Amino acid sequence: MVLLQVFTPNTNPLGHQWASALVALIPIACMLVTLGALRWKAYWAGLASWFLALVVAIAAFKMPIGMAFSTSVQGFLYGLFPIGWILLAAIWMYQVTVISGRFDDLRRTFFMISDDPRVLGILIAFCFGGLLEALAGFGAPVAIAAAMLIAVGFGKLRAAVTALVANTVPVAFGAVGLPVLMAAKTANLDVMHIAPVTARICAILCLVVPFLMLQIMDGKKGIKECWPFGLFVGIVFGVVKWIVAGTALYNLTEIFAAVITVALAMVFLKVWSPKGGAAAAERIGIPMDTTLEAGAIEKTEDASADLTGGRIMMALVPYVLVIAIFAFAALGPIKSFLLKGDVKMAWPGLSQMMAANGSSPSAHQSYTWQWMSTPGFLLAIVAILVGIIYRVKFSDLFKELWVNLKKMKFSLTTIGLVVALAYVMGDSGQTLALGLWIAGAGAVYPFLAPILGWIGTYVTGSDTSANILFSGLQSGVGDQMGAGSHLGVNGMKDLLVGAGAAGGVVGKMISPQSLTVAATAIGLVGGESTILRKVFKYSIILLILMCILAGLMSTPILSWILPASVK
Repeated sequence: MVLLQVFTPNTNPLGHQWASALVALIPIACMLVTLGALRWKAYWAGLASWFLALVVAIAAFKMPIGMAFSTSVQGFLYGLFPIGWILLAAIWMYQVTVISGRFDDLRRTFFMISDDPRVLGILIAFCFGGLLEALAGFGAPVAIAAAMLIAVGFGKLRAAVTALVANTVPVAFGAVGLPVLMAAKTANLDVMHIAPVTARICAILCLVVPFLMLQIMDGKKGIKECWPFGLFVGIVFGVVKWIVAGTALYNLTEIFAAVITVALAMVFLKVWSPKGGAAAAERIGIPMDTTLEAGAIEKTEDASADLTGGRIMMALVPYVLVIAIFAFAALGPIKSFLLKGDVKMAWPGLSQMMAANGSSPSAHQSYTWQWMSTPGFLLAIVAILVGIIYRVKFSDLFKELWVNLKKMKFSLTTIGLVVALAYVMGDSGQTLALGLWIAGAGAVYPFLAPILGWIGTYVTGSDTSANILFSGLQSGVGDQMGAGSHLGVNGMKDLLVGAGAAGGVVGKMISPQSLTVAATAIGLVGGESTILRKVFKYSIILLILMCILAGLMSTPILSWILPASVK
C-alpha cells in the first residue's frame, strides 16, 4: 500500500508575496492575452492556460504531480457535469421552441408589451434574466436571455453582450441567495450583516447597468431616447434589492426585485413611451462584428393582430414552466428530495489534500454526482414538458438534444478546461496567493476589496466559489485593520466580505465559462474572443465604480449607506 503525501497549499512559496502572486498571475494573463489579444479559439486558450497553471502548481507551488493532474481531471468533469449539462439543457429547451414553430409567437408577444426593442432588451435581459439568475444561475440566464433577445430582432453578438452585461447585479443573490450565504458562512459572520452590504453596493450599480445596456443596444440614441425607462427600471430594481436584502427573505431578493420591477415597468409604459422604436429595430439587427456575424437580422412583420390569447399563452409556456419548476424545486421538502439523488464518492489521488487554510480537508477530496439537484435536471424536465405540450415527436425531441450535443463539443471542452484551470489554481494555492498580495495594501485596502471577488469569479466562473475562496481572507484583513478604522473591527469585516461578494458580480461577464455559454447560446461557437473584447471595458467600468463605493463606505463620506448593524 502506497501512502499518499499530505499536501497543504503554500500561498507564498517564493518567500515574497509579490513574487508568488506574480507567478500565480501567469495562467490568468495567458487566458486574457490568448483569448482577447491573440484571438485564439477558446479551447486552445483554455488548454494553454491550464497547462501553465499545472506547471506553476508543480514547479513553483510544489504541488505533487499526481494531485495536480487529479484535481484537474475533477475540475474538467465538473465543467462537463453539472455546468455543461446546464448549458446543454438550456439550449435544448430553446431549440424545442424553435422546431415547434412557437418561438416566432414569443417574439410577437414581446412586441405587444412595447414596439421598442431597447425597452424589451432591458425587460428580458435585466429583469427576466435577473429572475432566472435568482432561480437557476450557472449560465442559464445568459443562455436563455440571449436567445430571447435574438427573437425580438437583436443581432447575435449584440444579444450576447447585452445579456452578459445585464447578468451582473443579480449574481450575488443568484441561486436563491447562495453566493452571499456562502460568503457569510465562510467568514463566520452573520448573513444578515453581509447581505445588506452586498445588496446596497449592487443597488447603486443598478442605476448604471441599464444605461450601459442602452449604449450597447443602440449607442447614444438609445440613451437619449430611452433614458427615462432605464432610470425607472434601475431605481425600482435597486430600491427593492436594498429593502428585501435587509430582511429574513434576503435569499429571495432577486425574485422580488425582478417581479416587482417588471410589474411597475409595464405600468410605467402606459404613461410613457420611447421615440424612435421603429428605427432602433433596424439598428439592433446590424452586426457588431461583420467578420463574425453573417449579416443583419432580417426584420419580419410583427403581425401581432392574429395572436390569440391561447397562442400567447403557449408561446410563454417554456418560461412559465421554468419559473414554476425552479420555484417548486426551491421548496424545502422538494429540495431535500432532489438532494437524495446525489451520489458522493471519494476522489482518487486527493485524499491527503488539505484546504488552503491548512486546517481542514480540501472539498475536492470527494466528488458529488448531482443527478437531480442541478438546474440542468430541472431544465431537461422543462424541455421534455414543452415538447409534450407542443406535440413534438419524441424522436425529434431527443434528436434535437443529440444534434446540440454534437454542436457544443468544443464549447463543452472549453468549459471543462477552464474549470480544470480554476481547480488546479485554487488547490495549489495560486489563487489565494494573488488575494493575499492584494490584501497587503494596508489602509487603502477597502478600495481594493471588490477586486478579489472580481478575480475569483473570473477564474472560477462562480461568485459562490469566489466567496468561498476569499471571504475568510477578507474577514481576516478586517480584523487587522478594523481597530483603528471609522467602522471598527466588526463593521470593517462586514464591509470587506460584503464588498468582495459584490465584486464577483462584475467578474462574471468576462469569465471564460460565461463567454462560452454566451457564444454557444447565440450560435457563434468560437466567438469568445470577440465577445470578451466587447464586454471587458464594461466589466472594468463597473469594477472601478464598485471599488470607489466600497472604499468611501469605509469612511464618514459614505458610511451612512451601511445598515445600522454594520456601523
